[in-house]
Amino acid sequence: MNVSVRDRVEEIYKQVLLRNAGEPEFHQAVAEVFESLTVVLDRHPNYADSALIERLCEPERQIIFRVPWQDDNGNVHVNRGFRVQYNSVLGPYKGGLRFHPSVNLGIVKFLGFEQIFKNSLTGLPIGGGKGGSDFDPKGRSEAEIMRFCQSFMTELHRHIGEYTDVPAGDIGVGGREIGYLFGQYKRLTNSYESGVLTGKGLTWGGSMVRKEATGYGAAYFVAEMLAAKGDSIEGKKAVVSGSGNVAIYAIEKIHQLGGTAIACSDSSGYILDKNGLDLDLLKEIKEVRRGRISEYVDERADAEFYPGGNIWNVPCDIALPCATQNELDDVSAKTLVNHGVKAVAEGANMPTTPGGITVFREAGVAFAPGKAANAGGVATSALEMQQNASRDSWSFEYTDERLSKIMRDIHSRCSTTAEEYGKPGDYVLGANIAGFVKVADAMFALGVI
Repeated sequence: MNVSVRDRVEEIYKQVLLRNAGEPEFHQAVAEVFESLTVVLDRHPNYADSALIERLCEPERQIIFRVPWQDDNGNVHVNRGFRVQYNSVLGPYKGGLRFHPSVNLGIVKFLGFEQIFKNSLTGLPIGGGKGGSDFDPKGRSEAEIMRFCQSFMTELHRHIGEYTDVPAGDIGVGGREIGYLFGQYKRLTNSYESGVLTGKGLTWGGSMVRKEATGYGAAYFVAEMLAAKGDSIEGKKAVVSGSGNVAIYAIEKIHQLGGTAIACSDSSGYILDKNGLDLDLLKEIKEVRRGRISEYVDERADAEFYPGGNIWNVPCDIALPCATQNELDDVSAKTLVNHGVKAVAEGANMPTTPGGITVFREAGVAFAPGKAANAGGVATSALEMQQNASRDSWSFEYTDERLSKIMRDIHSRCSTTAEEYGKPGDYVLGANIAGFVKVADAMFALGVI
């Protein structure tokens, strides 16, 4: 590659660091994509023209707002709300809302940046965005959560719309929160614009498979990676971090495809059930009781709970990190490799550190980055948007088949692109380049905007 182009990419990254100080997760996400960009620019230096990369690194819009709300005792609290509308050249901004104390502008920007390429990979007409708040729904009453969501939407409704920005759920934002948010949007706009939010309830505009989609999609992607090596999920043991929607439904699909999930976790530790996790019990604890994972061992005599333990010490064939960013580091990755792991797919957003990714790639382990492996959630959100636009409702089986095909297509795009650039089996490179090229071509087509 022309040295001046390489130098330019490095200079752009330095600018990103300077312009976005104190945002390490955002820096990490940009650095991973830039590693692949140097390979693209070697063949297509024109992608560095018209400040395209600089524009790609700068969100089209960043919205920060105050969210005041009152608790059950009459005390007023003030949280901070965010919506980063990152890139809309492929369609309206699309990405979830996260309610968690860790949320800050850097976290939201990293998630929004990743969302651009994830949404591009789906092949659907959606741009990239993300949002949320540092509000913590844990320990709050239903009335408190409702009042917070109403206050949050009172500001957010000015910036979203069916053809502008369509948020969904993420950590801390499930069907309950989406309901309160949509109710307030409807009240403020005097319009039943069902396509403005996805992840809605089935009786008021929601889609079948939306709750299951991210976990199902990750399992489908693992199945494709193993099939590419002449293998399958059948008879494999899986370890899944987390115990929210993504983890639970990744476990469910792993079981349906003939594998056995033996461990999952929450912030208190992990459970190990060598005979296979009891999915009905897990759903009862996490979805109905909203309890802790430790309760599982009270009803399964053979299961063990490891408080504060590292779930990646459990030997497995398939590892699915589905909890949060940077949960799987190089030390844990080496442990998994030494135990013979065959495939790793990110159900969460950027859960593997750069060091961990390097370990898997050097060991020849099939590794799927989140922008490819967990794209099933946003893909099914886009399917929900289609149903809302046509005033239609699809069956579970039809929607699941659409999801399965989308994940097969994403795998094919990543695999084919990696081979085209001389790195067969490198899903990180394939995902980054395939996602980037589609967005870059659209940015050129639309001019400097």
